[in-house]
Amino acid sequence: MAAKGSTTLPLYQRYVNGVPVPQGRKTLRLREKYIILLVFMTFTIVCLCAFMFLPNMQDKVSYDIRKKIDEAGGDLFIPRQRNAPDGSPLEMHIDDDLHKSGRLSNSNNNDLLKNKIETWQKEKVMSEISKILKPEDVKAIKEGLVSDKQLFLEQKKEEERKRKAQLDEEAKKVKKDHEGHPGARGGEPTDPQIKAKRDKVKEMMSHAWHGYEKYGWGANEHRPISLKSHSGSIFGAGELGATIVDAIDTLYIMELDEEFKKARDWVALNLNFDMPADLSVFETNIRFVGGFLSAYALTGDQMFKQKAKIITDKLLPAFNTPTGIPYAVVNLKTGSSRNYGWASGGCSILSELGSLHLEFDYLSAITNDNTYKDKVLKIRDFMKNIEKPEGFYPNYIHPVSGKWCQVHVSMGALGDSFYEYLLKEWLISNKEDAQARQMYDDAMKTVYEKLLVKSKSGLTYFAEYKSGRLEHKMDHLACFTAGMVALGAEGSDNKEKYVSIGADLANTCHESYIRTATGLGPESFRFEGETEAKAIRQNEKYYILRPEVVEGWFYMWRLTKDIKYRDWAWEMVQALEKFCRAEGGFTGIKDVYQVPPQLDDVQQSFFLAETLKYLYLIFSEDSLLPLDKWVFNTEAHPLPVKGVNPASAQ
Repeated sequence: MAAKGSTTLPLYQRYVNGVPVPQGRKTLRLREKYIILLVFMTFTIVCLCAFMFLPNMQDKVSYDIRKKIDEAGGDLFIPRQRNAPDGSPLEMHIDDDLHKSGRLSNSNNNDLLKNKIETWQKEKVMSEISKILKPEDVKAIKEGLVSDKQLFLEQKKEEERKRKAQLDEEAKKVKKDHEGHPGARGGEPTDPQIKAKRDKVKEMMSHAWHGYEKYGWGANEHRPISLKSHSGSIFGAGELGATIVDAIDTLYIMELDEEFKKARDWVALNLNFDMPADLSVFETNIRFVGGFLSAYALTGDQMFKQKAKIITDKLLPAFNTPTGIPYAVVNLKTGSSRNYGWASGGCSILSELGSLHLEFDYLSAITNDNTYKDKVLKIRDFMKNIEKPEGFYPNYIHPVSGKWCQVHVSMGALGDSFYEYLLKEWLISNKEDAQARQMYDDAMKTVYEKLLVKSKSGLTYFAEYKSGRLEHKMDHLACFTAGMVALGAEGSDNKEKYVSIGADLANTCHESYIRTATGLGPESFRFEGETEAKAIRQNEKYYILRPEVVEGWFYMWRLTKDIKYRDWAWEMVQALEKFCRAEGGFTGIKDVYQVPPQLDDVQQSFFLAETLKYLYLIFSEDSLLPLDKWVFNTEAHPLPVKGVNPASAQ
């Protein structure tokens, strides 16, 4: 309908480009012909360009389609002929929708087509079967198929279970290189009172162990108050069972046989080092390698030797430095190594690089592989020949440049076991390693001259040296020196002198214990003004179940037979029972001068490896782990003396 107000055009008129034209005209005007010709030429040019410049997809499409068809085989468009149960051929039709949608020519939907055909085939077969069989028969067949599948899966699971059980049983079998060696067990005291004290220590070990077994099994440590595993240890959150490995020789020595067997089987079946964990080379060596080697020396069980080799091989990438001095941390999975950023600008730590020799040397002996021994000998040679500032071995050295990082010297943290291992390398060699003994004597000569101090009241202690001045502080860690100095008296130029110094140091460390409210010593104690053998700073007042004080008393007892060392050890047992015992084991305390103390809720693995072991030994006869046949590493794991102990393999 025309718009309002418009008029209707005459019938003879029409419009050409908006101009009315009479209907009777039969020809076009010249301008109109030009326009038509121009449109035609434009269309022709566009078509020619399209033909010449657009890519030719014919070959590619044809090739892709042919390839898909070849892969699908003859079943792509015409599935294989299938017969019904009576032998007659089944009719087969391809879904018309596929033809209509063009999917047969689309290679991206080839899988859809196959699934469609397979589904149709299954439905068709089931349809034909249902015509012959009753519904209940079809249902029974379906259920039977499902049942057969489940039975097959269960059989596979059962086969896997049996295979794993066989492997586990094989791992549980103990294959021995020897049957154990002198003084590995026994040492029961004849004095009933001393025996009762030793039995009490054994009960403490049982309590600590079973608490871990119940609340932290497989973890590195556990929390005896909150009754859960502790993942904040130096070994991270990975379940490496540090407490199990650290405590296993203590369990054996104390004749806790059921506990030992469970620990041994866990190591054999569950301990796996193939994980992306960053571990301290030092701590892994003294706890894991030392723990395995000690268990091997005590029992002859080949499994412990194998585990020691596996974990030590994981540490070796850390030794790939120009000096041979290892980095502090290594990743078990990748082998990448680094030093701690806080350690004087990424330097290596003296106590860590120096506390490898006992374990690596013994591992080479029992495996007939000098790889490990060569590593530690290279470190020793480098340390022997390097220039010592003022005769000292400072606490930090760079593993690449071989330069000392700062002149800080301590017989406690960062330095301690470097000196200990020099002496013990001489002892474990049956006193034949003259180089180790000479290095020990030279190092300690400077320490005695410059760090050994007497307080105003006559207490003897080792101060620390920092860039030309003394800091009158002694760590709990440094209390091990009481035993080391006394042990070093044999073979020195003045035996009585050094036994006397050991006794003085043991007494000073005892004073640090009895001057607290709990009867347990602080992490560090100072000698400043009127203050002697007491912690001043809050961050030095904690006690984390450390063994170094009782370690010194143990050696002094063995060397002097002075009954006061057993008395002091018993006082320590009572203090531990009163302030550190918890439902799930034993805990450290945050302030030894406060009663009741705050508890830190961590049972350290070294409490079972060292503290309780030394307490047990101090109440045992000397026939248990005699010092002429065994040498303790810095984690209290006994290793055999060469030549006199058959476990040394020499």
